[in-house]
Amino acid sequence: MSYSPSLGSTVTNTRMRTPGKLSPFSGMCSVCTADCIGSCEIGYSAVRGEEALYPVGADKSQFASEKNYPVDFSHFNINGHVFDASGIEADTYKATFPNADINTIVGLENPIKLKAPFILPAMAKLNWPDYYAGAALSGIMVVIGEDAVVKDTELQMKDNKVIRSPFLDKMLNSFRKYHHGYGDIVLQANVDDEHIGVLDYAIKELGATTVELKFGQAAKGIQGMGFVYKLEDAFEFQKKGYLIIPDPSDPIIQEKHKKGIGIHFQRIGKLPMWNEEILADRIAQLRSLGAKRILFKMAAFDPGDMIRVLKIASRNKIDLVTFDGAGGGSGNSPCKMMNEWSLPPVYMESILYDILNEMKVKGYALPKVAAAGGFAMEDQIFKGLSLGSPYVSMIAIGRAAMAAAMAGKKVGELIAKGEIPKDLQKYGENIKDIYRDVRMLRDIYGSEADNISPGAIGLYSYINRVSTGLRQMMALNRKFALDKIDRNDIIALTKEAGEVSGISTVMDYRKRIREMV
Repeated sequence: MSYSPSLGSTVTNTRMRTPGKLSPFSGMCSVCTADCIGSCEIGYSAVRGEEALYPVGADKSQFASEKNYPVDFSHFNINGHVFDASGIEADTYKATFPNADINTIVGLENPIKLKAPFILPAMAKLNWPDYYAGAALSGIMVVIGEDAVVKDTELQMKDNKVIRSPFLDKMLNSFRKYHHGYGDIVLQANVDDEHIGVLDYAIKELGATTVELKFGQAAKGIQGMGFVYKLEDAFEFQKKGYLIIPDPSDPIIQEKHKKGIGIHFQRIGKLPMWNEEILADRIAQLRSLGAKRILFKMAAFDPGDMIRVLKIASRNKIDLVTFDGAGGGSGNSPCKMMNEWSLPPVYMESILYDILNEMKVKGYALPKVAAAGGFAMEDQIFKGLSLGSPYVSMIAIGRAAMAAAMAGKKVGELIAKGEIPKDLQKYGENIKDIYRDVRMLRDIYGSEADNISPGAIGLYSYINRVSTGLRQMMALNRKFALDKIDRNDIIALTKEAGEVSGISTVMDYRKRIREMV
């Protein structure tokens, strides 16, 4: 069977002419006829060329893989226990799921507290104000994505360096407005951001205290790009230090553009050419500027590269490394990259476990590690923590968190118009009645809670749900502290899942029953 999807996808607004009759190895319809209008990705490419590489409506949507990976977290079940209690006194009145402690700390020398082991990964589009504000309400970490300053219409630069970015200031303050002692907002930088001094400016002028260096470019590892259709816009990007192909300053290119000849301008993201020495120097520089916590964002690259990054993190006392598994994400990811590039989350975490275990044996100081890649609900979160335990101690929740922020905002808009969705009418007629968790926010913010945007409340409520769900999963396994979760808390349902992960299968347990009895 083929694990890859066909050549029709909602991501590109394409479809198959005969979806029930496909050639699985190519993804094409089994019969390709001259009468077809070309509704699939091949037909779309025949009309739009390289533009067909990218999702449709990236400014309004987020995207993920449609590939059916051979092993995912549904191939594991939680392996419940019925005796004792770990991480709390074995007392019926105390060993209750609300008492399961999911607080954690990030930061080696300047630790910050989090109310849950979650980080919301890099985002700089869609409903970012509520994404950042909701993270602050929830007391967790959230990341401003790469290339954020590109969107700043008031950006000011001098000698190819950022000297003023009101947009970036607004992003940081959307979190700070609701910060109540837990979590932090992180500013991510790719190599283009580094080239124009985004982190330096944000630390010195905007008071950013936590920053993240991103390995690779754009969505996970692929080289980012964006079409630029106006000559004057291409000039502006070039003046800001971005790589524009073809060169808009070339008179021949200019003349061709005016005549509608030649390739379209593209803003190409530079690939980092970092090494251990360059990174060590830059980390020291960022700390001297005032950065209190430095994070790494890493994709599921070749295991050799994963090892190299973890060694750099160990030697330079990096506060958190987030590894992002295959599946795309919110960005403008080329569609085939989302489906076919890098290690899926279960494979990635299984390799990470082996790497970090070996590093521990050899005496390395291990950084805190988070896993990303399609985590949406509490069962997946628990399984992710269990699979990577004790080394993966945080989970990154991206698309699901933004979906909550967008849904919360949309429902709020409908309530304001008096068009309450039918399914929600039974709860009331206003925000405070329909959004159940407003009363919890009032306990933190007082009357100010009544002015919090519905989208931010939506994200807070979603995080509250998965946090409570995680506590319930922990209590089910008699684990009442995060560091008590281990790899015995899940069981592989298939032989392949067991082989990939090293997690015991039912057959493994059957082989040990004699010694257990």
